[in-house]
Amino acid sequence: MNAEIESSLKSIETENYLDRVFYRPIGYVIAKALSKTGITPNMVTILSIFVGSGAGICFFFPYSLKYALLGIMFLVVANILDCVDGQLARMTGIKSEIGRILDGFAGDVWYFFIYLAFIYRSINYFESVPYITVIMWAVALWTAYNHINQAGIIDYYKTLHLFFISKEKGKEFESAENIKLRMAQMPKGVNKFFSWFYLSYTKNQERQTPELQKMLKRLKEKYGNDLPEEVRIAFRAKSVKLMPLLDMLSFNARTIFLFATVLLNVVWVYFIWEIVVLTIIKKIAIKKHENFCKTFE
Repeated sequence: MNAEIESSLKSIETENYLDRVFYRPIGYVIAKALSKTGITPNMVTILSIFVGSGAGICFFFPYSLKYALLGIMFLVVANILDCVDGQLARMTGIKSEIGRILDGFAGDVWYFFIYLAFIYRSINYFESVPYITVIMWAVALWTAYNHINQAGIIDYYKTLHLFFISKEKGKEFESAENIKLRMAQMPKGVNKFFSWFYLSYTKNQERQTPELQKMLKRLKEKYGNDLPEEVRIAFRAKSVKLMPLLDMLSFNARTIFLFATVLLNVVWVYFIWEIVVLTIIKKIAIKKHENFCKTFE
């Protein structure tokens, strides 16, 4: 990856392999082309919502290679657009609170339609099984719950890593308490409405990471708001070792398995992957992270 593309990223340390060699370079070219057009990052995010939802619509159809490949293409393009919005924001300096929240919301909408399609396909696949409709809805809801928690943890740990690079790169790492204080100053409106969801999301992240919260409190008491560089480097040296494990919970790893289940016409297997395999990986990642936070000073 050349220096010009790298400058459009938050940090190369938190980028996984597929992003570095495929999604980010393509995203950079598109973002650069859009940077002088007046198109904003939020416009790109909204477009990605429609494109990603198109993947779910394609997956609704009874199995055919044409619709399977079309759905995969839609989801790949949606993720490229998801890269473009962030890179465009960093190129143009057009950033907003609603933009960050909308960016996270976009992926949830994609998966909402994908899960609906997978429920429908799975019910038809197991149509002779008693109560299959109830079973598949219950399985899908449990999968969605696990998905949200997994995505929340990877986002939290990677944003934390950015915080230990610099205040500027890590300014999106924010406590629930700080979000509450900001919301108290906000007028009623769209920003405040979406910030309520962001607050709930952050509270859930903090609830899952008690040792991390204690570590942050210790560091604040010891150093205030200005962490020494040697502390930042020491933390990142530990944190970066977890990145390969966290990458297994990322969009890229998740979609590779999703694409396989779509192409093989066994979409119900994806639910098992999310509930069992990715949940185990998430628990291992949290355990490892909490263990080193316990003693880090």
